[in-house]
Amino acid sequence: MRIFIQIVLFCAFLVQAQGQESNIWYFGYKSGLDFNNNPPTPLLDCNLYFTEGCASIADKQGNLLFYTDGVEIRNKNHDLMENGTKLHGHTSTTQSALIIPYPMKDDLYIVFTLKAEDTRGLKYSVVDISANGGLGKVT
Repeated sequence: MRIFIQIVLFCAFLVQAQGQESNIWYFGYKSGLDFNNNPPTPLLDCNLYFTEGCASIADKQGNLLFYTDGVEIRNKNHDLMENGTKLHGHTSTTQSALIIPYPMKDDLYIVFTLKAEDTRGLKYSVVDISANGGLGKVT
């Protein structure tokens, strides 16, 4: 049991050391929270209405990069990202999207999406955040 606790604490340290990529949350009706501040600051600048699933990602300093409802992607200025529509997700999927950094590529992110009640499975899109002057593009 002691070794298990040590492993969990070590993993928690590694996650914390990664940066602030998860410090900006968007959810609900044009709402969000900024965890870069203590206490977290409400955000009211979102351009999407999330009925269920959503995902967002920030850079290592906690600055918003983009967010999605699984159907479209909005950039840090809350505008539709280039090629950021028809992602094959669905707004009524509990976890309609998941964003992860592309392994070994600092400017790329993978956006996984699921449709509600769809048997065709998992889909993905790749975002190049360096495109369009840092506003990103779905490639």
